[in-house]
Amino acid sequence: MIRAYKFLMRPTARQGQALAEILRDHCSLYNGAPQERRDAYRHSSKTSVKYGTQSAQLKEIRAFDPEHQGRWSFSSQQATLRRLDKAFAAFFRRVKSGDAPGYPRFRGVNWFDTVDFPKDGDGCRWDSTPHDPVTRVRFQGVGHVKVNQHRPVLGKVKTVSVKREGKRWYVVLTADQERPEPLPATGNVVGIDLGVANFLADSSGVFVPNPGHGRSAAAKLEAAQRAFARFPRVRRDKRSANHRRAVEKVAKLHGKVRRQRLDHAHKTALVLVREHDFIAHEDLKISNMRKAPAPNPDPNKPGAFLPNRAAAKAGLNHAINDAGWGVFLQILTAKAESAGREVMAVDPRNTSRRCPECGHTAKENRPTQEKFHCVSCGHIAHADTVAALNVLRAGLARREARSA
Repeated sequence: MIRAYKFLMRPTARQGQALAEILRDHCSLYNGAPQERRDAYRHSSKTSVKYGTQSAQLKEIRAFDPEHQGRWSFSSQQATLRRLDKAFAAFFRRVKSGDAPGYPRFRGVNWFDTVDFPKDGDGCRWDSTPHDPVTRVRFQGVGHVKVNQHRPVLGKVKTVSVKREGKRWYVVLTADQERPEPLPATGNVVGIDLGVANFLADSSGVFVPNPGHGRSAAAKLEAAQRAFARFPRVRRDKRSANHRRAVEKVAKLHGKVRRQRLDHAHKTALVLVREHDFIAHEDLKISNMRKAPAPNPDPNKPGAFLPNRAAAKAGLNHAINDAGWGVFLQILTAKAESAGREVMAVDPRNTSRRCPECGHTAKENRPTQEKFHCVSCGHIAHADTVAALNVLRAGLARREARSA
């Protein structure tokens, strides 16, 4: 199986400058490739330029511009062109399927933050000084960069990537390793219901509070964004040091919230995986849940609209984004796979309206957000706990049907 590792790098000032130049030059290569495709399509009878053609031109590009393109790894430049080719392939796939096309965009230097090296040893070398007590990774044109390796890397390293997040530099590895030994069986099963008031409620009545990292940092982030908004829009080379610091402050706050959210998701998922053999959750369509409500035209006044509760829906969307359900489910699935646990997604419809005692399903069973009161048998419980129980039963039923 393939596992990914992400470690903080500690480059020197000169190495940090070289890493920034890698991103800048690969960004330039990335932006030149779609421009060539557009020009060929417009001026050469709709000729289509593919990855093979652009990759074959790399030797000429490196010879023509040895200062900016010739000093970096050839394989990493091929990976950058492949990345663009995948973006165009996805664009044409969306066009054929009738979805929003989303034509590949040009990337600003601040929006191009990753360079991939397809093979360890080709333009890069992980743990390049094995006899040194300090782990280092070597990049062509940069040198041996110190790495804060907080856990061992198991298996053979396949690919290496360098990534910038704000002022920090990271190295991301993928390693091919044997499937680990599964954790000992516990005999426990659980269903979970994700929410906003509580981050998670399980079928045994346990609640995990929603930390609300984004809500906690909202005041500081709002002040930083207002300070940034005071600067006029000017060219990059005309921006002041204060402008740069304002940008960095906003990015720093966003990065802190993101790391807090990831840390909470990892810890919560780890507890679930260690204590349960089977975990069922709702198959949530999170992107659909975050859509803005449709306009509500006024039938009596053409061109006018009635209230559609857009402000309330915007608040709910912020809360959903702050909870980070999608990230948590991805982490939970990955940890369960490594531990030999089973995770199953079930249909979320009516999970909080169906009575776990008598099976009666009605909208009136949930009079408030938290309370569940069955109008048929009188069963009273927390609505999220009822939903988690129904999710667990649906997951167990689906597992039995699949194994039959």
